[in-house]
Amino acid sequence: MKLFRSTAIVSFFTLLSRISGLIRDQVVARLFGAGQWTDVFFVVFRIPNLMRRLFAEGSFSLAFIPVLNEVKAQKNRQQLKHFVDLIFTALLVVLLSTLALMELFAPGLLNIFAPGFVDQPEQYGVAVDMLRISLPYMLLISLVALSGGILNSHGKFAIPALTPILLNLSLIASAIWLRGAFDVPVKSLAYGVLIAGFLQLLLQVPFLLRLGMLPRLRLNFKDPYVQKVKRLMLPTLFGSSVAQVNILIDTAIATMLPLVGSISYLYYADRLMEFPLGVFGIAIATVILPKLSYDFANKQDDKLQETIRWAIGLAIIIAIPAAVALAFMAESVFITLFQYGAFDQKSTYYSSVALTFYMLGLPAFILNKVLLPIFFSRKDVKTPVKVALAVMLLNVVLNLLFVWVLWTQSFVSLHVGLALASSVCAWVQMYLLYRHLRSSKILYAGTFSLSLIVRVVFAAAVMLLILYLYHFYMPELGELVWYQRAIHLIAMVASGGLVYIFTLWLTKPNFRFH
Repeated sequence: MKLFRSTAIVSFFTLLSRISGLIRDQVVARLFGAGQWTDVFFVVFRIPNLMRRLFAEGSFSLAFIPVLNEVKAQKNRQQLKHFVDLIFTALLVVLLSTLALMELFAPGLLNIFAPGFVDQPEQYGVAVDMLRISLPYMLLISLVALSGGILNSHGKFAIPALTPILLNLSLIASAIWLRGAFDVPVKSLAYGVLIAGFLQLLLQVPFLLRLGMLPRLRLNFKDPYVQKVKRLMLPTLFGSSVAQVNILIDTAIATMLPLVGSISYLYYADRLMEFPLGVFGIAIATVILPKLSYDFANKQDDKLQETIRWAIGLAIIIAIPAAVALAFMAESVFITLFQYGAFDQKSTYYSSVALTFYMLGLPAFILNKVLLPIFFSRKDVKTPVKVALAVMLLNVVLNLLFVWVLWTQSFVSLHVGLALASSVCAWVQMYLLYRHLRSSKILYAGTFSLSLIVRVVFAAAVMLLILYLYHFYMPELGELVWYQRAIHLIAMVASGGLVYIFTLWLTKPNFRFH
């Protein structure tokens, strides 16, 4: 298998994307801080971003790619191009209709997703304007997802993985050069989102032309393969993106918390959690979905099981040490990366606490990215939807419960209750998905290697000891200049990472990097 090579390619370009995203967040934090107006932007950006996850990385990709591979395997190239044209046109019609409705009812969307803004007319008015500016990004990025699915199915992983960098560059440029053009400077970021959507779509065109797969308008909703994508997509609109829906629920509750900046603190913590989740979790899922679909369609069960075991093993090797390290180093990471300009010590403290609680669920978040494609490769969309419904309801209950408990104990940082609820729900989702796969005999005994988990946990514990010793003798980072902070953080990460890898190697885990 060339899965490790493909995963490495996707991970590399996704890493570049995450690094540029980190720089983007640093620029936003330095220029705008964490407060009233950043709360507005992060709430507004969540809405088109949710649609991006639903249509782009979530439902559409998970429904489109298996059918695309099926057509590619069973039909000729001309029929494949015909299918691409039909899907492009159908998606465009749905997206234009959805966008028109969302633009019209933008105030209503904010009433749902940001109820805490309703009683603050100034914030509310700015939020409505920014939402209407940002919403077309949903349409543009969904067409980018269609292009990415086509390129991935032809083994071209680099360009789709590289595309998100344009969003980060656009937001950085807008924050630096456009903020002075508005009474509320943060509005510049909404225009940055819109510009990015056009740039990302334009990037796909030459590569689709080279493949001879540039879509053209051809409408036929009754085509059997279009119908098949629709049948797969409608249930997964919810099931594949439960984490994002939960984040929107978190955001809605956060707008009502008394601590100003709660939304921003959760956003910055979530962004750091997305670093390992995006670089590794999404990369593994992106690579294995076409392979799982192919193995299932060709009834190659042995290869299917081998792919699943490899993906789960790699996820465990990466997720556990990442969660341990980021939880321990949360405050150091925020001091080094963000505590400059408008982002003060208070912002660092509240953001780092949220990150620590998110890290409790990082292994589950990554494993869910691996387990969900197993269902979708088999065109089973009902089970993930049932699980997602249960988890979403649980998330609402736990959000309210944890926030209430913290409030009764006079905690100021009530937002950490939302982070804790998300982590608990991730583990519940993973357990329910795994239990169904085992009971249905889709996963065999030994898929989750207890021996590997024990070795990884031991190596992570040794790594944590090294991190603690380094941190104990390290000077106060907040008193150092930026490059001194960076040197210490890099040294801490490098020493911990090398110790983890060496310790894991000594334990001789039964895992092959194909």
